[in-house]
Amino acid sequence: MTFDTVIKDGTCVTASEQFVADIGISGGKIAALGKDLQSADVIDASGRLVMPGGIEAHAHIAQNSATGGMTADDYTSGSISAAYGGNTCIIPFAAQHRGMGVTETLDLYDSRAAGASVLDYSYHLIVSDPTEKVLTEELPAAFKRGITSFKLFMTYDKMLVNDAQFLDVLSVAKEHGALTMVHAENAGMIKWMTDRLLAKGLKGPKYHALSHPALAEEEAIHRAICMAKLVDAPLLIVHVSTPEGAALVQNARQAGAMIYGETCPQYLFLTREDMDKPDMQGAAFMCSPPLRDKPTQDALWAHIQAGTFDVVSSDHSPYRMDESGKLANGPDAPFTVIANGMPGIGARLPMLFSEGVGKGRITVSEFVALSSTNAARLYGLLPQKGTLTVGADADITIWDPEKRGKITAANQQDNAGYSVFEGWEVTGLPVTTFSRGQRVIDEGALHVSAGHGKFLPRAKFDAGGRRGYLAPELDSTLNYDADIAP
Repeated sequence: MTFDTVIKDGTCVTASEQFVADIGISGGKIAALGKDLQSADVIDASGRLVMPGGIEAHAHIAQNSATGGMTADDYTSGSISAAYGGNTCIIPFAAQHRGMGVTETLDLYDSRAAGASVLDYSYHLIVSDPTEKVLTEELPAAFKRGITSFKLFMTYDKMLVNDAQFLDVLSVAKEHGALTMVHAENAGMIKWMTDRLLAKGLKGPKYHALSHPALAEEEAIHRAICMAKLVDAPLLIVHVSTPEGAALVQNARQAGAMIYGETCPQYLFLTREDMDKPDMQGAAFMCSPPLRDKPTQDALWAHIQAGTFDVVSSDHSPYRMDESGKLANGPDAPFTVIANGMPGIGARLPMLFSEGVGKGRITVSEFVALSSTNAARLYGLLPQKGTLTVGADADITIWDPEKRGKITAANQQDNAGYSVFEGWEVTGLPVTTFSRGQRVIDEGALHVSAGHGKFLPRAKFDAGGRRGYLAPELDSTLNYDADIAP
């Protein structure tokens, strides 16, 4: 049999194993794994790692903030940057704002993404206005469209949901097989800290970190986990930035709850000291939750090694350092009106590989799990994406583990205009990326046009048959009359 393309003699790496083999690609799928496979199009991958392409499952692309600002990247520039960074699939957010319907929201993001992405894509639906119609009609309809993950906010005045609304969405998500994600920070604690900082005239970017105390994350994660346990619904805590928050995720999992965790490169490599720069330079490093400190970095790495985190995502939220982005409210604006977020979709995997695999913190199979396979499993894409198996999409990235490079704004290929990892030297880089069997990036050149990427309807969340934690008050197997009988 002759294949469309053969990747020959590479070290194939999955989330569980490594082996040397040829990969035969036909019709956009992995058609064979073996030896001596034949094709007119052969790529010699000897000495290189052949892995499932990265799945970037936390990115804000062509997204309006609640205050009206638009991120710098559209689906073309954002997906190109992701592809250069070794990704083959992206799942950004479609943000419902107050007064918008869910169907209206998804139609809007369809119009922004259609014909624009070079990579396959889906959306997570941000729910900020869970009306009765949204809960009973529009969320189930979104699920039928293949949107099987919803995100909630516990902070930001125009986005946060209250605890009762949180439970409503969790219940609907559980009923339909969707995964709920949450930005967990205590809004009241943040407001209380912010008011006191501003009253003392402390308004520069560096004070953003103080306004979001670690306890605000810890409290909100604890509360979110308790709500998920009450209805036995799966919940992913996104961008965990504190050791205490990570420990709560770890402890909940050990107790049997269906709780999952994510952290991001900025919390592993940057600290709040990066915000303490002259003029407004520190605004480039503002994100929420904020950057922490070196001991926190060490603790988060320990949690990665212990398996607390299922995914390491970029939280790519690019705003330019000008009046169109972070400085929209003027060059001396207080931190409260500076857009939160930073670019990173192209740097995520090179940073994680170089600092993780290259420095012995994680194995290469753990890298695959954190960068691709676990996201595919959580978000209903496995085995179509996220693994090297016959029948899967040929979404494959070839890595040169010895190739050295330096991260710069120019080579990130996004529209942010800067990189928070500027000048960082990395070892181990993607050299060829395939999407459904077509070369997207090969030795630094882009080979597909906008529109190659297709929308991915996703399957429901699969807990593998595992029951998590159900509060006894909601356990229908209990006979309360017998329990309270004399």
